[in-house]
Parts: sequence; structure tokens; C-alpha cells
Amino acid sequence: MLSNLQNRFFPMPRFLSMPSFGLDISDESIKFIELVTARNGIKVNKYGEKKIEPGIIESGKIKDLVKLGEILTELKRDEGIKSVRVSLPEEQVYLFRLRLEKINLTNIRESIELSLEDHIPIPAEEVIFDYEILEEDNKYLDLEVTAITKSIIESYLSVFQNASISAQSFELEAQAIIRSVLKKGDLGTYMIVDFGQRRTGISIVSRGIVTFTSTLDLGGATLTDMVKKNFKISFEEAEKMKREYGLQRNNVNKELFLVLLNGVSILRDEISKHFMYWHTHKEEDGKEMPSIRKIILCGGDSNLIGLSEYFSVSMKTKVEIADVWVNILDKEKFIPEMNFDTSLSFATALGLALGGFYHD
Repeated sequence: MLSNLQNRFFPMPRFLSMPSFGLDISDESIKFIELVTARNGIKVNKYGEKKIEPGIIESGKIKDLVKLGEILTELKRDEGIKSVRVSLPEEQVYLFRLRLEKINLTNIRESIELSLEDHIPIPAEEVIFDYEILEEDNKYLDLEVTAITKSIIESYLSVFQNASISAQSFELEAQAIIRSVLKKGDLGTYMIVDFGQRRTGISIVSRGIVTFTSTLDLGGATLTDMVKKNFKISFEEAEKMKREYGLQRNNVNKELFLVLLNGVSILRDEISKHFMYWHTHKEEDGKEMPSIRKIILCGGDSNLIGLSEYFSVSMKTKVEIADVWVNILDKEKFIPEMNFDTSLSFATALGLALGGFYHD
């Protein structure tokens, strides 16, 4: 049975004295990070990344359990992993709001189950779901419901069991990211943009709960491919060129700027669409949605030179690059264990590992 904590599946008791291991699984790689208690709070004990061959995982679905199991077994052997907190692919998770009348309401879970097929394209008997109470008054309960196909959960569980690794919890990527980029206790409304290698996750968090997620098949590698094709150079040369100049607009960089702008503008349009929808859509009771305070960028390509400034100017809103250490250490007193660029790509893994040190 699921806990009633938003977006956490099959949680087990935690032990604060134990290390906490976060495992961020995507179609292309597994990023892992271990956090441990230290004299000054929490510190990174180890971290790294293992590449996944194309076809093993597609859009978050495990296509080859044996090969993924071999990768996890190798990770266990090399890194000493015994138990982990794992991310769930947002492409396979459904989020929706549900309002229930309190009159004659005897069982919340049963009432949600009866409403599932009105909100998601999966038969109720094939779904595992969880919920969080957003608001309530004398007449209504407003809920945020998270649902995922049982087969997805079962495939992830089986691959960890076969690798003899205990999966302590499964959690939505966006909820894990919140734990690493928002100060604990911050109940404001924010848009989080996770600009990764091959895809971008867009989510909105309000009152500490993920209320919206969307995935776009465009990432940093997409931009690199565009540069590669335009200048007829290798992927490695294109990546170096992208990193070195980014969205700087000058005479030397004019052609590169225009190439990158073509890709970045697609992402900007998608972000703007969801940003505008949020501010023009109303809640069930007719109230305005709380305004998004700012857009926070994370992911391996979020620090592309000029990207946050471009989004900020073109969308006329505050945009900033995430600080993934906000709940781990004071950067004025301590130097993080990994460089800034690397840390942005480990936002999900860090958030997962932080789940071992406090509850949301």
C-alpha cells in the first residue's frame, strides 16, 4: 500500500545515522550520489554516473530488464550500494487535481479509485495511486492525485530485487528536485525547468507539492546536434563550441547564436505556454492560481551562457539557476564536493538522497 505522502511509492523506515543513496535513472544514464551525516551537517560521500545503452530504457519504460539489472549489479559491486531511493520517470506518471464532496464521503481512496478513469487513460485496476490533501472546508476536499501503471512499478521493483538492492522508495523526479533546489519549508509557487541532455522536464510546485509536470523531447544534446549539423563538425567540437560561447550575441558568435536560438526558442515557447496557462487557469472553487514567483533552472545544460537571461527578458519574469546545496551546506563557509556545472545535473539524485534525512 502507498504512503499518503505525495509522489512516494513503497517507502520504508529511514535511519538518520545511515547513509542515504539517491539513484536518478533516465533513458541515457544512471546518476548516483551518497549523502552521509558529518560534523557540520550533511556531506557528499560519493557520486558518479553510468551510461545506459540506447534501447534499455525508453521514455522511462524498462525494455531490457536483464541488461539494466547487470548495470545495477555492477554499481552495487563497485560502489557498495545496498539500498537506494529511486526516481520515477515523469513520462509515465499522471498528476491531476480532484475535488470530493464531503457529504456521504466514507473512504477517500475508494472515491479516488472511482474517479481515476475520468482523468487518466488507464483502467483503474491497472493503476497504483497516491494523494495529498491540498485544501478542505466544510463541503469539499481538494486533492492532488498521483497515479502510475502497476506494470511500471513492478518492472522497477523486479530489476532492483534481481540485483539484490533494496529500493527504499520510488519518487517523482520533480518532487526530488524540489527538495534539492528549494529551501526546506518554502511553500511558494515556482516553475522548475530541468534542462537535461535529451529532454527537459517542466514542473510547477505550489505549497511544497508538485501540481503539474510536462516533458519535452529537447535537451542540451539537441542543441549540440544543431551546431554539429550547421558547422559540419564533430559532436565533441560542437559541444565545446556551445559551452564556450553559448547565447552570447556578438560579431564573432553571430552564426552560433542564431543556431542555438532556434532550439532554445522552442523550449522558451513551451515554458511560456505552461506559464501562461497556469496564470489564466482557475482552481476548482474559482480562485486564481497563486502567481509563479520565479523560474528555476537545473539540469546539465541549464547553465548555458546567456540562457537564464534570455528566458528572463523574453518572458518578462525572474529566472535563476538553481542552488542544489541550499539544504545541504552553507557555500560561504564550505566548498561543495563537486563543481557547479556537475551539481546542476545531479539535482534529482541529490533530492532523492536528501529524502533520507527529512520528510517533506
